[in-house]
Amino acid sequence: MRRGPSAEATDIIHLDLDCFFAAVETLERPELRGMPVIVGGTGDRGVVASASYEARGYGVHSAMPTAQARQICPTGVFLSPNFSLYRALHDRLIEIFESVTPLVEPVALDEAFLDVSGAHGVWGSSREIAETLRRRVQEDLALSCSVGVGRTKLVAKLASKAAKPTATRAGPRSGIGVLVVGPNEELAFIQGHRVRALPGVGPRTEDRLARLGISTVADLAEISPSTLISHFGRAHGQLLCDLASGLDERPVVVERALRSIGHEETFEVDEFEVGALISRAKALAVSVATRCRDAGCAGKTVSIKLRYGDFSGVTRSRTTGKLITTSVEIAEVAEELLGDLDVARGVRLFGIALSGLEPLGKEPARQLLLFGAETGEGASLNGQRTNREGLEQTADEIRRRFGEAAIGTTANVKSKATRPPSKARSKHVQKGP
Repeated sequence: MRRGPSAEATDIIHLDLDCFFAAVETLERPELRGMPVIVGGTGDRGVVASASYEARGYGVHSAMPTAQARQICPTGVFLSPNFSLYRALHDRLIEIFESVTPLVEPVALDEAFLDVSGAHGVWGSSREIAETLRRRVQEDLALSCSVGVGRTKLVAKLASKAAKPTATRAGPRSGIGVLVVGPNEELAFIQGHRVRALPGVGPRTEDRLARLGISTVADLAEISPSTLISHFGRAHGQLLCDLASGLDERPVVVERALRSIGHEETFEVDEFEVGALISRAKALAVSVATRCRDAGCAGKTVSIKLRYGDFSGVTRSRTTGKLITTSVEIAEVAEELLGDLDVARGVRLFGIALSGLEPLGKEPARQLLLFGAETGEGASLNGQRTNREGLEQTADEIRRRFGEAAIGTTANVKSKATRPPSKARSKHVQKGP
């Protein structure tokens, strides 16, 4: 699946975990917090894979020989990497991303690009989405991350780096966490960087550019395309010219099948009543079913997740014998699963997901009816189409045209009238990290 950036919208997000390997090791061994932790090959010929900000304050960085790191940071704690643990956390990270948008492109265990152009109706502006993702990574994984938002991958990547903490010998200095670069700001932002910040510019290219008197992207933008092509070849020279001018048409590329689609809500006040959670299940199910239809898929397994006031959690799931396509079906299974759980402890977060996803077949266009049964072509989906699906697809179209608040469930209406707001709120409906 491919989606390129629009001409104006800042819909590309780059999220990068801070010192991922070292941060995970500190989670596993809290006594290491605040110490210079260095993860990588521990032998004489090893290299550094990750270093905490405390270690970076000594000058340690990724790809540095471990022997050199020991010399400049003799008090460092050197650890071998635990990739199975990192991959497990990476999978959970991707689940968080995919709960917001199916357009996710992982580029490493600790970073990914997201296209959120289709997520604003539920999650708000790109900045709100970025802040929600950052908060959820902290709450769900106890890890910090930096987020960049821009019109292109290049801008988003540079922005996430600019949002990161700074390493000093006195300890890390906090970064801004989220940086949004608007279309009118992006050229000055890009050209304020050194050429090494551009994709495709490694040490050798940097040296060759330096011999031409080019050290910054602004310098690079002053060089003619023909000069760059003559020195670097047509493809690489044109790429350098384009990037220096802010041209980056690389789309977010989804390289793996979507595993699940879910939605969660964090309550401002812990919920103790199962009836209230059943009402919220109906509203969450609408969001899940809508996003499934937008992604062109249906699923067979409904899962619910509860997180209690003490931050402990529980999940339950049930697989049906048929593809689930409507919010009513999702809510019915979720209600059954809730009946088996203790909510009297106080629930702070409630989530529903649909997995076991399969693509829906392409069907002939048809008129969707609010009342009465459908007939003729398009009246079946995997053998049968219900009027409920027609109703929900009509509701989808109303939301797309008039906003998320234009139509909803009675559970949504009652919730807004009687409950305190959730911690995270989109422009139209209450949703949480």
